[in-house]
Amino acid sequence: MNPTSSARLLGASDIRALASRVDITPTKKLGQNFVHDANTVRKIVQAAQLRDDDHVLEVGPGLGSLTLGLLDAGAQMTAIEIDPRLAALLPQTIEDFQPGGVCDVIEADAMEVTALPTPPTVLVANLPYNTAVPIVLHLLRTFPTLRRVLVMVQSEVAERLAAKPGSKAYGSPSVKASWFGEWSVAGAISRQVFWPVPNVDSLLVQMEAHPPPGDEALRRVLDELVTHAFRTRRKMARGALAEYLGSARVSELIERAGLNPTDRGEAWGLAEFVALGRVVQAAR
Repeated sequence: MNPTSSARLLGASDIRALASRVDITPTKKLGQNFVHDANTVRKIVQAAQLRDDDHVLEVGPGLGSLTLGLLDAGAQMTAIEIDPRLAALLPQTIEDFQPGGVCDVIEADAMEVTALPTPPTVLVANLPYNTAVPIVLHLLRTFPTLRRVLVMVQSEVAERLAAKPGSKAYGSPSVKASWFGEWSVAGAISRQVFWPVPNVDSLLVQMEAHPPPGDEALRRVLDELVTHAFRTRRKMARGALAEYLGSARVSELIERAGLNPTDRGEAWGLAEFVALGRVVQAAR
């Protein structure tokens, strides 16, 4: 995609001026750390690999740094903002910095959004630590049109989403996210590009969608299996899943899926959990 204008992006002084205009003081509760470096914004937009027919969904646009970068690249987009002051400010910021840029701004909690004016194909966002995984999984479940995800999150969260079986970071989010696509870390983001400067490191993590390995009913079974399997990481699968599958038949069901009941859940990838999910479905 090519830029539609040469309008400038937000710098540090712009960020502070916009925040002052609506009496915004960044809060940890909402995970508000605003990007003020235009080069970082351009880096993220380039990494998003947008196509001409994409419709971008941004969650938590804040003061609009990334929004303006996406619009400058010619993106068609929708932004979901939970803070009413920021949601009200964003259209004027777009008008001031990217005249002619079109973005549907929705004031809402992203976790409660179940419909959008235009089906999104790409999710690009700067997400807070404590809600990043639930938001990403909710949007992927709700909008199957998403073909690509690129989010800036705390490094620990990015590593969990991109982790492979057997690694220290591998866990429930890793498996649940892998249902939708292939995840990988796409680059590091300096703490110094945020206001205020966070006390944690951030990474870009990306997903390329693949066809789901089953229907929605199977995905729900898989989610339940994964939740139980990682609730007590040190337990063997037969122990961790006994409550969910029943202690009398847990080993039999696991073996029927071609798996070892003495494995730990962290040894199984998406294919293994899908195989067990199909056995569980058939046994019901």
